[in-house]
Amino acid sequence: MLKRLAGCIREYKLASILSPVIVMLEVVIECIIPFITAELVNSIAEGCEMSTIYKYGGMLLVMAALSLTCGVLAGHYCATAACGFAKNLRRDLFHKVQEFSFGNIDRFSTSSLVTRLTTDVGNVQMSFMMLVRTAFRAPFMMIFAFTMAFIMGGKMAWIFAVVIPILGFGLLMIARSAMPIFRKVFKKYDALNNSVQENIQGMRVVKAYVREERECEKFNAASEDVAKDFTRAEKILALNNPLMQFCMNLNMVVIIFFGSQLIVRTGGAEFNVGQFSALLTYGVQVLMSLMMLSMIFVMLTMSAESARRIVEVLDEESLIQNPEDPILQVPDGSLQFEDVSFKYSEKAEQYALQNINLSIPSGATVGIIGGTGSSKTTLVQLISRLYDASCGSVKVGGIDVRNYDLKTLRDEVAVVLQKNVLFSGSIKENLRWGDADATDEQLVHACKLACAHEFITQFPDGYDTHIEQGGTNVSGGQKQRLCIARALLKKPKILILDDSTSAVDTHTDAMIRKAFREEIPNTTKLIIAQRISSVEDADLILVMNGGRIDDVGTHQELLARNEIYQEVYHSQTKGGGEDA
Repeated sequence: MLKRLAGCIREYKLASILSPVIVMLEVVIECIIPFITAELVNSIAEGCEMSTIYKYGGMLLVMAALSLTCGVLAGHYCATAACGFAKNLRRDLFHKVQEFSFGNIDRFSTSSLVTRLTTDVGNVQMSFMMLVRTAFRAPFMMIFAFTMAFIMGGKMAWIFAVVIPILGFGLLMIARSAMPIFRKVFKKYDALNNSVQENIQGMRVVKAYVREERECEKFNAASEDVAKDFTRAEKILALNNPLMQFCMNLNMVVIIFFGSQLIVRTGGAEFNVGQFSALLTYGVQVLMSLMMLSMIFVMLTMSAESARRIVEVLDEESLIQNPEDPILQVPDGSLQFEDVSFKYSEKAEQYALQNINLSIPSGATVGIIGGTGSSKTTLVQLISRLYDASCGSVKVGGIDVRNYDLKTLRDEVAVVLQKNVLFSGSIKENLRWGDADATDEQLVHACKLACAHEFITQFPDGYDTHIEQGGTNVSGGQKQRLCIARALLKKPKILILDDSTSAVDTHTDAMIRKAFREEIPNTTKLIIAQRISSVEDADLILVMNGGRIDDVGTHQELLARNEIYQEVYHSQTKGGGEDA
């Protein structure tokens, strides 16, 4: 895990090395200062002249300036390294998620991925910052201060051997008690983020059903759960400070008691005032180092779970991979499904699609009708390898889709999903997702085909109109037409419309289908729809039922023989009007 995370340091290796090196230099300087102070105290006790005081004072001033400079430089390089490491980590995580298939996305919930990209990365960043600075400073300070204490205090330094184990044991018990709580709390963070995400995405539904109070209660419960765990952990960690103060005071009392006796008894021959002051300072440094180590230990414990969750995503291999020698050209838009069955997970007991056999010529228009849960969307998702068939093969242009380069295949298959998504930016920027190099004239032409040009020109800023995140400032029908125009700009060999005209009126739907017939006759068009009128003029209509193809035929053929098609048709034309 550490090796995997270390790979994200990359261009910040120099800063990551310089920070601990400078920290160690800072520690050496800080440990020399008490030594010089002791010499100054002894000189004053012996009745030295002012020149001696100036000399030692000057030395202390220089050492303090050097320590300050080292501290500033160490902080600078530490911040550079930690922030750069976190940036690379977020980048690698985001890029990894972009490579995931739908199967991988299904394994990690959206809220969990958001937590990993934000909270978890923040925790690991803090730990890395402590590692390249404090984690070097604390043990080095403790060892160096302990050594200097023995040099300056002789056998008096053995007092630390009594105090340090007491503090060390106490800090270890505190850290061990807090560790399990921090491990548990991140799963609750996922639940909290999930509550926020669901509420914001479904805000219109929340308000329509006047469920604001209930949603607030649900969020408060999740937030309270996280707060309780953190409160428990913080209460345990709060014992650090009083324990530290107790050990420091105990250390000072013991040193003052025995040190004073030794100075008085020997007249300063074995232990003088300068050594006494230095020993007190080194005692504080040693105990502070232990305090730092305890905080590092707790932080590393808390971030270890974050690191594991991050590496889990980084090590996840996409279920859909490019072949070793991919085909880089799609001959045409013909489709063949040969004995295709599919289930979303290997552990799933039931197949979503079963025994699908189908052949569609290039340029054909195919309608797909079926009830909710009949796997209409699942069927078309296999074409562009958003999922791979569990059994059998799906062929485009006579070639198994698993033999194509993924980018090549998906560039030739344009999908207007059931849940239309627009991104924040102008209408032009959204349309150019279909073709980044499209001219303004091509944008207008695609929008005319999708019956979107008219409403776009009614906006004050026209094609430069800003779209809010998720397309919240346009209607459902407008959003669908913009997504259709975006797909047309790809000039695909296969165009899939997944119930993507459900929010437009029947006249506009007919105009869009007419434009398809006249403008893209060589593109294979698959239209998933709930309305019979959206598919009745298709060359072929599939009737899906329970993950199987119940029947295939033209509108008239199915109307004559298929019960499901007849039932849908009569329910929509009841009373003489399709929408009755």
